[in-house]
Amino acid sequence: MFDSNVFWREKLAPYTVKSNFIGARQILLTLVPFAILWAGYAYCIEISRWFVVPFCILVSFFILRFFVLMHDCGHNSLFKSRRANQVVGFLLGVVTGMPQYVWSKNHAYHHATNGDWVKYGGVFNIISTERYTQLSKKDQQRYWRMRQPLILIPAGFFYVLFNPRFNWLLGTFIVIGKIFKSILNLDFARAATIAREWKTKYWKDKKDYLHMTYNNLALFCVWIIMCKTIGAAEFFLLYATSTSLAGSIGILVFTIQHNFEGSYATDTARVNHYRAALEGTSMLVLPKILNWFTADIAYHHLHHLSVAIPNYQLAACHEKFESLFVDVKRVHLRDVLSTFHFQLWDPQLQKIVARI
Repeated sequence: MFDSNVFWREKLAPYTVKSNFIGARQILLTLVPFAILWAGYAYCIEISRWFVVPFCILVSFFILRFFVLMHDCGHNSLFKSRRANQVVGFLLGVVTGMPQYVWSKNHAYHHATNGDWVKYGGVFNIISTERYTQLSKKDQQRYWRMRQPLILIPAGFFYVLFNPRFNWLLGTFIVIGKIFKSILNLDFARAATIAREWKTKYWKDKKDYLHMTYNNLALFCVWIIMCKTIGAAEFFLLYATSTSLAGSIGILVFTIQHNFEGSYATDTARVNHYRAALEGTSMLVLPKILNWFTADIAYHHLHHLSVAIPNYQLAACHEKFESLFVDVKRVHLRDVLSTFHFQLWDPQLQKIVARI
């Protein structure tokens, strides 16, 4: 009897080998030009603020690459040791503005539920065709307005810059407020319990909160240093625009890797991990330079077959077993905008479908 687990484990095992040298080289080859860009920007911005436009585009692509490398650290696949992945992952989380530990936990949920559109509806919270038909005409129109390409412009800012800071601050004030309220009511036992548990809807547990705190405090220190070095207005002009743009591109890439015509989409009872990887995950056909900036995340079908494969092994692995991936959906740059038409999942067809 054919066993998919054994088949793919044996096929992919040689490509799950990590290299500390390659991982370190990838970080260095990203960090050095990134630092040079910031130094060049600090010089050019004194000449004209219009220089922010080309620098924003270039810096955003390096932030995007940092984000994918951070993503690899979350899967413990960039370096050999878990500790190295944790330390570098945290630092990359500061660079990208994303609390890496918390993000990686949420991302692991995506992998665990890939193809199960009951449990996980993607970035845009895709709903079933049955639920969609129950919406009013006004709500249906709103549904599509919130899932058009233009929504990516504010989405990048809120996802990467605003939400990680706002949720941390708001959650902190809520918990502290509850503690003070309990103290004022002379309920010291409850105050102690709240302080010990430190629970809100903005994080899953106290460890999540601590990692959010570490990330934000480190990030604030970087902001202060950069503001003192090149000026607050000059710094945030490039930082906010490039980080937001990188977030928008990242959301776009993630979306088109799972939302496309005929993408495998089923429910919890029928979900199959391997069908989800091969039929519900696309391969992006990108120029070499974009594959470099996205650290080969374009080979997303392979990444979902095995998160243990480092990004620097994905291309070779795909070429070795290309005949096994002939049915994997190829998405070209010219197809990107058309994928936004497919934002519903049909439980009967077990596919992502277009507007009805």
